[in-house]
Amino acid sequence: MKKFIRYTLILALAVLVVLQFFRPDKNNGGYDSVSVFENETKPSVEVAGILKANCYDCHSNQTQYPWYAEIAPISYYLDDHVRHGKGDFNVSEWESYSVKKKDHKLEEVIEEVKEGHMPLDSYTWIHGELNENDKNLLLQWASLARMQYEEELRTSSN
Repeated sequence: MKKFIRYTLILALAVLVVLQFFRPDKNNGGYDSVSVFENETKPSVEVAGILKANCYDCHSNQTQYPWYAEIAPISYYLDDHVRHGKGDFNVSEWESYSVKKKDHKLEEVIEEVKEGHMPLDSYTWIHGELNENDKNLLLQWASLARMQYEEELRTSSN
């Protein structure tokens, strides 16, 4: 039994070493990739800072990776989170969204922040949670930004 455990541990260590040489691609699609989103939704300087610190890493093409993102299997775990986050909502793709989709995405932002689902627990364990003031600022901004899309939808349906 001791030999089995020893070989299993050696194999696991070998796999971890080999994984260090095969890393997922970085999500660095440009640092102006949020400009269309910000120009259109007009967050205040404070809200833009909250978005940058808490949202853009997983919901844009400009992830700022921490040092531990270089270590497998953490690199794969983070890559999965970023891919999933961008799949749900990618502010770098804002220009390609329809008015209806923009309205819906902002509605989802409001819902996720209100319910405490965003940012994810796995993110807040390391980076800290949003305080109540930050949450309120985000909710106010998203509600105001949504108004322009709701109005566009109303006028286009008439």
